[in-house]
Amino acid sequence: MRSAWARSVVAGVYAITDARLMPPSVFLARAEAALRGGARVLQYRDKSNDAARRFAEARGLRALCARYGALFVVNDDPALARAVAAPALHVGEDDAPMDELRRALGEEILIGVSCYGSVERAQRAVAAGADYVAFGSFFPSTTKPLAPVVGLDVLRQARQTLAVPIVAIGGITAANGGALIAAGADSLAIVSALFAAPAVEAATRRCAALFADA
Repeated sequence: MRSAWARSVVAGVYAITDARLMPPSVFLARAEAALRGGARVLQYRDKSNDAARRFAEARGLRALCARYGALFVVNDDPALARAVAAPALHVGEDDAPMDELRRALGEEILIGVSCYGSVERAQRAVAAGADYVAFGSFFPSTTKPLAPVVGLDVLRQARQTLAVPIVAIGGITAANGGALIAAGADSLAIVSALFAAPAVEAATRRCAALFADA
């Protein structure tokens, strides 16, 4: 069943790409370093209009994830997810409704939904068919500096009321991620603490170790 698959794969370090931190010359190399370091989920996030480059990068990431046994996720682009046969898609509040996404992409793809600081929104998303939900920002974030910061109680409440995997996002590092896991996060979505680090693999290993400690 899709729900059992989601619980098994949406866990641990959830790396999110960043075009600013990962220029084309090192894009795949830095992504692979995160996978070697233990990232279990890798999301492709690119808001540019360069369709050819985005297709090539997404296809390359999908192949890397398959090699490392990680889940590949496309952010906010159902057409790209379909084009590269991505096993998962992540959407936000302004994206198409779940029934429309399912009609376009089928029942097998995993779909995650950003729920920000709202457990009620997460409950509605799960009722509509979301396979996992994400909350944040939990700490000030350089990726989304204007995102409101939410409290740990959001994770605690979500853990009590939801059966799907819970992802925490926003300003997460190896120093602060443990508190999020303790509060109920199954997975930590991380950008800068991985891809702005001088050694991506080592930075990922430090974050992955939080789950072993928990």
